[in-house]
Amino acid sequence: MTDKRSKLKKIILDTKTLPTLPSVIHKLNSLSDNERSSVREMARIVSSDQVLSARILRLANSPSYGFHKVSTISNAMILLGVNVVKSLALSSSIFAIMEKESVGLWEHSLAVGVAANLIARKLGLQECEEIATAGLLHDIGKVIIALKCNEAEKSILNLVNERQMYCIEAEREIIDTDHAEIGGWLSKNWFLPDKLSEPIAFHHNVAQSVHHCLKTSVVHIADVIVKASGFGCSGDCFVPQIEDIAWNTLQLNEKMLAELVDEIEDKLIEVKNFSLEMMGD
Repeated sequence: MTDKRSKLKKIILDTKTLPTLPSVIHKLNSLSDNERSSVREMARIVSSDQVLSARILRLANSPSYGFHKVSTISNAMILLGVNVVKSLALSSSIFAIMEKESVGLWEHSLAVGVAANLIARKLGLQECEEIATAGLLHDIGKVIIALKCNEAEKSILNLVNERQMYCIEAEREIIDTDHAEIGGWLSKNWFLPDKLSEPIAFHHNVAQSVHHCLKTSVVHIADVIVKASGFGCSGDCFVPQIEDIAWNTLQLNEKMLAELVDEIEDKLIEVKNFSLEMMGD
């Protein structure tokens, strides 16, 4: 790892300045590592923080999961699973920043969560909720760059506009890493399982996903479809091509893709309404 990347990794993983809720998260991590812990115990810990609980419930009721009327943290944990709720708890403060400061990226992230869930269900895959969460969190590294490397972010955006290049290429040129790798660092630092951290870290390079290529392929394709739809704003000027490995892993064909695009386009209306509702608060 180069000096620039090492220094950046240290800055990014400095938990004192990360917008998380350490006491709740520490307790939640301890409980989730203990097989004898019950969902009720974990729900009680999360519920002790009212702001955190409200954010988790709003995300649990978002179009990304297709559930409605999730009214308690216990229900959210049963329906979505402990890993998903833990991920939402960890990222809730970052989402709060996205909602206010980067509406386009927030809408893009929500839409990719929705698209990933829809693709996973259409293909009959398991753990659709976790795939949706990986979709929701896939660009979390971009928010961290904005929070921790504000000047570098401006240089990245200028480079994207001047040279009409992909965001990830500009990031590598300016900070010697990219949002996907940073998202991977963060998810590892949060002790998220590989089935969530791999799709976040490798959604731009599916071949590097060793253990969870299927989930990573879904998030990659969901990201491309949402970019092609023009919904939200990921920061890219162009739509990337679907990687062959993702296409082949999911055994897609042109007809299936066309059907997925149509269904996702319909769902994006729900995402827009949900986003407007969140912005209005």
